Amino acid sequence: MPVLPWLLLVVLCRCGGLACPEGCRCPLESRVVSCTHGQLREIPQGIPRDTRVLYLDSNEITGLPDGALRELRQLRELYLSDNLIENISLAAFGELGSRLQLLDLSNNRLRQLGPAEAASALRAKMRLYGNPWHCGCSLQKLLEALPLEAETLEDVVCASAAREEYAGQPFALLLNTGIDFCSVQQRTTDVAMLVTMFCWFTVLIAYVLYYVQRNQAETRRHLEYLKSLPIKQPSPEEEEMEEDTLSTIL
Repeated sequence: MPVLPWLLLVVLCRCGGLACPEGCRCPLESRVVSCTHGQLREIPQGIPRDTRVLYLDSNEITGLPDGALRELRQLRELYLSDNLIENISLAAFGELGSRLQLLDLSNNRLRQLGPAEAASALRAKMRLYGNPWHCGCSLQKLLEALPLEAETLEDVVCASAAREEYAGQPFALLLNTGIDFCSVQQRTTDVAMLVTMFCWFTVLIAYVLYYVQRNQAETRRHLEYLKSLPIKQPSPEEEEMEEDTLSTIL
């Protein structure tokens, strides 16, 4: 009989009520899981399903696979700051939907984050400062779609941009001055299209001129060939027949 309580404890652990991944701390009844400084390189397995706050900050995580948080349907806050994340898709958080209230991606290695369409399912406030962002149209659309914390928006700084003078500038400041990165990209696209059309038109004209010159050259060669042919002189019999024909006619 004394074995029965231990069996119940094991069952509860495996059902997720008391489970805790290696390198993490899961205080009882807090619904908070802290894996800070856990030397993690990926999202750990076995996170309790009823977790509401998850700390994965200060690790060596490089990415977040789609579906990695599928089972955490009660998650409200997710901290991924101070990791090595270079690429991440907002679609990875789509299954959390509007339930996620805070997403911290600060101090990583993100240069792009998108597409902006995937942000439509998110309602979480986001922290994006401390990343080497490339400022362009995609980032502009993303910031317009995301509910960023106002106090952290000014800390989103351009590490690179289409124009060198924008590097090192807060992205929000550039937008407030009236710079529209999407219109700049559109103008660049239009110029590239015009240049492409001009090149094709030049090639077409060159081909037509070549075709005309080639036909003229062939025509001249044909005429010269005809001129070089010997002129056949009529024989005496043919001349006599022509005279008889003329006499008959007259």
